Amino acid sequence: MFAVTRRLLLRPGWIEDAAVLAKTIADERIVRNLARAPWPYSLGDAQRFLKTPRDPRYPCFLIFDRTANPVQLIGAIGFDDESGAPELSYWIASDRWNRGFATEAVRAAIDNARISLGYRRIAAGHFIDNLAAGRVLEKLDFRKTGRSMRRHRLEQGYEADWVAFELKCGNGLAHDAAMVPALAA
Repeated sequence: MFAVTRRLLLRPGWIEDAAVLAKTIADERIVRNLARAPWPYSLGDAQRFLKTPRDPRYPCFLIFDRTANPVQLIGAIGFDDESGAPELSYWIASDRWNRGFATEAVRAAIDNARISLGYRRIAAGHFIDNLAAGRVLEKLDFRKTGRSMRRHRLEQGYEADWVAFELKCGNGLAHDAAMVPALAA
């Protein structure tokens, strides 16, 4: 699957992306907010991530800023089955923070998965000290579930408090008419 927005292209990662992926995510400010990313993040980690077979019900995309010249990898977003419902996770390169890229990418991924995979409920969350992730989720109508839990932070080697959110998807395009779903498998 692919998704195109006003500024972004979301597409599956390919092994040819490994070097730029490793370089882009190799920022402790990013990895400390992720539950499953190792630190330090190496080229081998990127290659393993890109070679890992994906369940087609839980897609994963690399996020590219298509307004940059040349087009630049700026993050990743995907779904997993950690919590009994499709669970969203994402990261954005730190030099792109506070520009709306996370909101735009999350919106596109949600709409794409809802349309092509029939998602009706999506789980998400963030470590309690990552308030920016919570603001992104709230902007896109995710609601706190009232549950908090402990999740392992692979990078830091300990468990930390996690705030759980969920989104109940409607019937129409969930968010933005500017999102152009490109529904190719």
